[in-house]
Amino acid sequence: MSIWGKIIGGAAGFALGGPIGALMGVIGGHAIDRYALPDEAIDEEAATRKIAFTIGVIALGAKMAKVDGKVTRDEIAAFREVFHIPSEETRNVGRVWDMARKTSDGYEAYAEQIARLFNPGSPVLEQLLGSLFHIARADGVVHEKEVEYLQRVAAIFGFDDIAFERMRATFVGGASNDPYAVLGVTPDTDDTTIRNAYRQLVREHHPDRLIAQGLPEEAVAAATDKLARINGAWDRIKEHRKLV
Repeated sequence: MSIWGKIIGGAAGFALGGPIGALMGVIGGHAIDRYALPDEAIDEEAATRKIAFTIGVIALGAKMAKVDGKVTRDEIAAFREVFHIPSEETRNVGRVWDMARKTSDGYEAYAEQIARLFNPGSPVLEQLLGSLFHIARADGVVHEKEVEYLQRVAAIFGFDDIAFERMRATFVGGASNDPYAVLGVTPDTDDTTIRNAYRQLVREHHPDRLIAQGLPEEAVAAATDKLARINGAWDRIKEHRKLV
């Protein structure tokens, strides 16, 4: 079952509580009247994590959209590029987005609630940040205030400055797409360390592993794209250094 089926069915959602649970009510109260409860058995813990990821991307994206003073529908379009949603649920996404950007709850409250459901520095949290980077790029540039916002969310998620710069190089691309930065190393790092860093990133960010840890299936395309960026960085370094 897709994550939207879990949300519509009401499973696990209200167990979240906090600001994310409040946003769940925007969907749940509206959708449960329209859909029969699913017959499929649901892993409540896994569903909770995936729902938190989904609502978290919407909520944190909506909050981030305000930091540069411009709130447009481009961000929702960007969300749909990294997160597949059924056409019939687009309206619900918009409702959650609008509520999140209007609520008095600060973005830190959402980030802290999400962080409690995963290990610090979890690859799933890194993928969530990747989705936010994509939303930040929706207007063609990642603004300084958006970078500050993303750094703060990353810190709440348990990432240090080095990890943040690696993610920035991976997700933003362009001039900052230094293959060494993508792997979290430097040009003067030895070959063995670079190879080990690459292998660890591949293990941690394989889509199947991320799904098992709480990544919704709807976000697999974005996770696959990130893995391709990691592989591409390694290929560039390997070619430059004549490694086999």
